Amino acid sequence: MWFGLLGPLRVGDGGEPGPAKHRTLLAALLLSAGTAVPVERLITVLWGDRPPASAESVLRVYVSALRKLVEGITTVPGGYLLAVDRDEIDCHRFERLVGEARRIREAGGHVEAAARFREALALWRGEALAGVDSAELRRTHGVPLEESRLTALEERVDLDLRLGRGGEVVGELRALVNSHPLRERGWAHLMAALHQAGRRSEALAAYQEARRVLVDELGLEPGPELREAHDRVLAGEVVAPARISTTPLDELPPDISDFTGRRDVLSWVTRWARDTTTGNADGTGGPATGFSGGGPTTGSGGGGGGLASGGGVARAPVCLVVHGPAGCGKSAVAVRAANLLEPGHGRLYAVLGERAPGAVLEDLLRTLGRPDGAVPPALDERVRLYRRLTSARRLVVVLDDAAGETQVRPLLPTGPGSVTIVTSRSPLAGLEAARPYELGVLDPDEAFEMLAGVAGRDRVAAEPEAAREIVRLCGGLPLALRIAGSRLARRSGWTVAHLAGRLGDERRRLDELSAGDLAVRGSLALGYRGLAEPERRLLRELGAFTAPDFAPWVLGEDLEPLAEAGLLQSRGLDEAGQERFGRHDLTRLYAAERLAEEGGPGPVLAARAAEILDRTRRARVTLLPAEPGSGRTLVRTGEQILETGRLRQEARWLSAERRFLVAAVGDFFRSGLYEAAWRLAFYLTPLFELAGHHDDWHATTATGLDAARTAGHRQGEALLLRGLADLHRAEGRNDAAAAALRAAQPLVEGLELARITLRLGLVEPRRAEAERVLRRALHVFGQAGDQRGRADALRALGALLSGREPLEESLAVYRELGDPRGEAEALLDLARLHLGAGRGAEARACAERRIAINRRLGDRLPEASGLLVLARVARAEGLPDAAADAAGQALETFTVYGDRRGSGAALLVLAESYLDMEKIDEAVEALTRAMGEFDRLGDEHGRAAAERLASEARGRRGV
Repeated sequence: MWFGLLGPLRVGDGGEPGPAKHRTLLAALLLSAGTAVPVERLITVLWGDRPPASAESVLRVYVSALRKLVEGITTVPGGYLLAVDRDEIDCHRFERLVGEARRIREAGGHVEAAARFREALALWRGEALAGVDSAELRRTHGVPLEESRLTALEERVDLDLRLGRGGEVVGELRALVNSHPLRERGWAHLMAALHQAGRRSEALAAYQEARRVLVDELGLEPGPELREAHDRVLAGEVVAPARISTTPLDELPPDISDFTGRRDVLSWVTRWARDTTTGNADGTGGPATGFSGGGPTTGSGGGGGGLASGGGVARAPVCLVVHGPAGCGKSAVAVRAANLLEPGHGRLYAVLGERAPGAVLEDLLRTLGRPDGAVPPALDERVRLYRRLTSARRLVVVLDDAAGETQVRPLLPTGPGSVTIVTSRSPLAGLEAARPYELGVLDPDEAFEMLAGVAGRDRVAAEPEAAREIVRLCGGLPLALRIAGSRLARRSGWTVAHLAGRLGDERRRLDELSAGDLAVRGSLALGYRGLAEPERRLLRELGAFTAPDFAPWVLGEDLEPLAEAGLLQSRGLDEAGQERFGRHDLTRLYAAERLAEEGGPGPVLAARAAEILDRTRRARVTLLPAEPGSGRTLVRTGEQILETGRLRQEARWLSAERRFLVAAVGDFFRSGLYEAAWRLAFYLTPLFELAGHHDDWHATTATGLDAARTAGHRQGEALLLRGLADLHRAEGRNDAAAAALRAAQPLVEGLELARITLRLGLVEPRRAEAERVLRRALHVFGQAGDQRGRADALRALGALLSGREPLEESLAVYRELGDPRGEAEALLDLARLHLGAGRGAEARACAERRIAINRRLGDRLPEASGLLVLARVARAEGLPDAAADAAGQALETFTVYGDRRGSGAALLVLAESYLDMEKIDEAVEALTRAMGEFDRLGDEHGRAAAERLASEARGRRGV
């Protein structure tokens, strides 16, 4: 079977496979075909740095779905492997053909090599990985593949020129320079082709056009290759470029002996260095050099990863920017990476800080052999001299602690194959053609290893739990870990647990993270002092919030300057389309310290509370047809909401802001803003209910109840007790729900008391008493004219009594109110009623209408409940294949959202469907999983149902 990744994902002649996540998973396996891909890597590819808690379970579901489409996916220890011929995958075939073309060219077979390059390039159908929704795959594979494509094209054109085919490639080269106007190699080839075709004046005009583009876009004159091409056209001949040989220089500072981890960034640097400096680089995946514990080992990429490897053709210089927050180890990474690269003509090093580029250039020029008297005084003259001296040298240049783009630009070497590694707190987004890498903190295992390396391995091994607590409190920040390890190393009488205890106090943590001239606070202070006062104020105000990330609306200010300074890190766009920013927890503590000097978080939180509450309330009002806490029904049509897109947008906004808003409940409470705390906890309940966030629901309700009781707000306490009862009922804990409702009854009267009464009817185990309670609530709602309450009571009565008439009446009221979610719930109850009465057609119609509403609203969990009913309908109709498909879709959603109760129910229906199809092994597997879910829930009834089905399956199997 043929697979295509060089363009839209294709499988044979069948087009793109399945949903977006399935395509992404297949692409990841194809890119590593024949090699085991760890589960952790696949989770990162599918969900980035925010995987769901149930990611591994969902991954298994996706793999199972893909196996129906693609043969050869096998489970291996720790991951999955796709066993297919790599030559059946276009990107791997492209790599092979390009490698063959280069070997043939080196052997002198120019005609055959050019043909092989053409064969490789013909595999491309568009942008690499088009339609694959994974930033991780695009970064690690898509971008290198595109770069490799351009490199192969340039090499093939070079062969065509050697074969005298200049006139044949002019059109192709004009298209190339139009698409990539800043690649000087393309312009040089165009000039050579035009000159070879006897169009000298056009060749000279092309040089002028290239110069204009480079000056306008980059502020740079053409480099050596383009200037030489111009000279050759003027002279009417081809002159081979001169090569300068110098004694290698090495000004790097000493490497760190206990350097730990950082495999990904080191691999990234060596891959770019290889692709820049060798003619046999593929640029499509893993590095040419592998790393374990910071040391180089020979990998499978072939040819080595250094600047002097393999006798390849040197490429244009490359600039790599390693950026990240203070203390994350950027300098150590840059020095280690530079030491891993072959030096070529030397390694240069400069600490930039706040130094002017002219001063740095003076030092670099002396290193390159210019005596003091030969260093020109003017900056532009120094820049020209530096570029001239580096134009024919392959250098590794480390520019440490850069403040901005204008500081770096004059310091970039121009020699083919040179590599510049810049470290900065900013990504230096304005630095033309630079490749950025955001360096984060160490993962827990790497951080543990680093602490052990500094403090002493035996000592850390003796108290592993305390050591992991230090790792957590340091947030994986290398500077903090080095300081903590140094303090342990210098104090032999301390236990690891003693230091963990000292770090546990947030008020003293930054004091504790200081050793000699190393201090986390000092490192953070450097970035803080470099800010203008408005940005300092912003950082201080953010110290009032404990959330891990936030969007600019929180303070109503642009947060990009703080990201540029490395004090915040962009997390990209969230599901609501907002850019989110995160920070290290030690940065939060530093900001809180600065804020404490001005009165603490209270005033900031009080100033922002109204905006936070208003935005959350508006989102809740859009999600629910009743105004929070008022008992008033907001009459509007569902069509109005759906047409404007407000409902789904507000749901996305609430979901994106969930972690921030949950943290804000606690922030308000700790600052004594009790009313804001309980109201925010109450406003959030629809989000938690619709998306199944039960842990957040529990936490915010507990805090909200404490706040309402502290403030003496009886209505707020009752509202939160009502929400707590809804939570207990969703978890199947009806006794706990009834207890919460009875506690709320004395606190309220009127309609709110009727709402509590209604919920008591839902959890009352005695049918007659439940009916009496529900009818009493219905009477109160009817007398008060509360149509929403009336609809809820009618639906509850219909479900209790299996009554079609009250359910249909409730459905009509929900529609009149423009409450699509109420309508969907009534349709689900009707579907169950029809199914129980054997009215399959009516049950299917209600279930499908329910699912259609859920999908318009983006309500995934309620949609899964509808799919489960639809699966039961399909079984009743004798359609086990359709039943299994619907139950499988429901199971996938329940698994993603961590809904074990829903997962168990879906697995039971799936097993029943498999038994209907005589798929005994699949049924047993589903039942085994179901029993595991019911065991975790403590659901004896569900466990018994699964065991009965398992016994039936074993009987059919004859066991």
